Amino acid sequence: MSFWKHESAVVDDGAQIGENTKVWHFSHVCAGARIGADCSLGQGVFVGNDVSIGRNVKIQNNVSVYDAVTLEDDVFCGPSMVFTNVYNPRSAVPRKNEYRRTLVRRGATLGANCTIVCGTTLGEYSFVGAGAVVKGDVPPHALMVGVPARQIGWMSRHGEKLDLPVSGEGRATCPGSGEVYELNKDGLHRVQPLEPQA
Repeated sequence: MSFWKHESAVVDDGAQIGENTKVWHFSHVCAGARIGADCSLGQGVFVGNDVSIGRNVKIQNNVSVYDAVTLEDDVFCGPSMVFTNVYNPRSAVPRKNEYRRTLVRRGATLGANCTIVCGTTLGEYSFVGAGAVVKGDVPPHALMVGVPARQIGWMSRHGEKLDLPVSGEGRATCPGSGEVYELNKDGLHRVQPLEPQA
């Protein structure tokens, strides 16, 4: 076994778990789950059958990653945040054939106690604040807060708020990494370093 699990955790036969991943107290990973290397699943985490989790994903305590959710590499799920997979659930109405897929792109952060309504895509390095309720797609690098969530700014790959308007044009430097970002009509993009001149 190339991953580690606490003795109280349950990992069903058939689950694929990558090297150096840790599964902590009272967590449950279902048989169909696919989890990459170097991940951490905190206390009380549930991972469903139709779930794909990339490398270096951090899932904090009390998070359930239900069927039809995909987390790409380097995603952070804060404590007690919530995924859904049925838009209009009723106990008496079976709707397992109506699951809506949720995709969380590389490097995104989902803050503590936020809720992601199913059928949405969260862009690369987007940042959802604590307690926010996301009901639609989120652009890459967008900073989202509130109920329902609205965009109030832009975040760098390093997790720093950039000095840029929500819409318009401009350039900003990440105070943490020194990377330069450019905002235009197509969204926010990291500016590649220029080749040194001879």
